[in-house]
Order: sequence, then structure tokens, then C-alpha cells
Amino acid sequence: MVIKVFLASSSGSTAIKKKQQDVVGFLEALKVDYAQLDIACNEENRMWMRQNVPEDKKPANGIPLPPQIFNEEGYCGDYDTFFDAKEDNSVYAFLGLPPPPGSKEAEQADKAHIVENGNHAEEILDDSIEVPVEERNGDAHVEEEQAEEADEEEGEGGEEEAEEEAANDEATEEETAGDEALAEEEEEAVGETDEVTEDTQAQAEEEEQEEEDLQSEEEEELRQLEEQDDEGSEEEEEADVQEEEEEDLEETQEEEAE
Repeated sequence: MVIKVFLASSSGSTAIKKKQQDVVGFLEALKVDYAQLDIACNEENRMWMRQNVPEDKKPANGIPLPPQIFNEEGYCGDYDTFFDAKEDNSVYAFLGLPPPPGSKEAEQADKAHIVENGNHAEEILDDSIEVPVEERNGDAHVEEEQAEEADEEEGEGGEEEAEEEAANDEATEEETAGDEALAEEEEEAVGETDEVTEDTQAQAEEEEQEEEDLQSEEEEELRQLEEQDDEGSEEEEEADVQEEEEEDLEETQEEEAE
């Protein structure tokens, strides 16, 4: 399967150039095999792209702008859908390719498969691996141990019992402090994630506005290319007609001379 990326090499739109570089650079970073097809210098590429973009995916004017991405003959999407897939770590699914083992997308697919089939982490554990009692029972095991120790030391005197209780209290306080520190770290991480999400949304809105401002410029450029092609065809036809008229005139002159 070959990924096809339709680009405009001579585009005058800064937004389109930036989007094309973003798509190509990301595919190269993932080491995905792809082919670049230029629509500015190749009329067949341009017509094929326009004909194979689904009608419901085309803009209101009916002219899809580059970059457009295909997997062989199947349509994947434009830059906006590619950007969404990149943000969701689902680029391989967007391209119709299996994610490589060890990638984030492969891990997400495995988790989704487990949830879909109703499996749980406990069911896929190897029975031959012995799980420590502490991990199986959690806090319940800790409480049980403390109760046993208290029973054993009950007859050893009030002083030892007091020391043991103080030690247990100190351990509990340390555990509570560790939980609070962990909760603070999690809150900070959530805050940083929210900031990154807001920055990403702001960037997407800015790019969308820039695309709307410059879309008419690209459409005008594509229309000019088509007009140039039409003018070239008309000039060739006029040259052929003029050549035929000159040949007829020469034949007429020769016949009159005879």
C-alpha cells in the first residue's frame, strides 16, 4: 500500500505550503512510505485528485485544496482530518495502516481490544507468576499484620506497646504526606496538560482563520492555471488555421502561374 500526498509545488499560499510541509515532515518522522504528486505541474494529477475526493468532503466551491491524502485509491482526508488524527495519536488508523508494535497507537489499540472483549488485567496475568500478598490484598493485608503484631506484643508491657503505636502513627503520617505530595504532582500535571490543550486549540483556530483568508488566493491561482491551459490550446488552433490558409494561398498562386 502506497500513501499518496497531492501537493502544489508552486503554490503562492503560505498557509498551504506550511500544511504540506507539516504532513510530509510527520510522515517522514514516522518512516511511512509515501509518494508526492504535484497538481501544479501535472494536469492528470490535479484532475484525478478532484475526481476522487468524495463529494461530501469537498468545500462549498467544489474545489478541494492541497494537501489531500490517499491510500492507493482510497481517500484518507485533508489537512484538518490529518491534524485531528495526529492530536489523537491515531495517524496509522487515519492512513489505513497497521500501527507498529510498541507505538502509542498500538498500545491504545490493545487496550481498546481488551475492553471490547470484556477482559481484565487479572485475567491475562500468568498463573505461574506469584503475586505478593501485599499487592493482592493491599491495605487489608497491612491492617491484618498490624493486628497480629499487636496480639503478640500485648503481654510484653505497656511501654513496648506505646512505642509500637507511635511507630505505626509515624508510618501512617508519612504515607499520608506521600499521598498528598502525589496528589499535588497529579494536579500540576493536569494543569500543564490543560495549558497544552489550550495552546493547541488556539493554534488550530489561528491556522483555520489563515486558511480562510488565503483560500481565495489559491483558488484564483488554480483558475489562472486553467485559463493558461485554455489560452495555450486556442493559440495552437489559431496557428494551425493560419498555416492551412498560407498553404492554400501558395497553391492558388502556383495554379495561377501555370
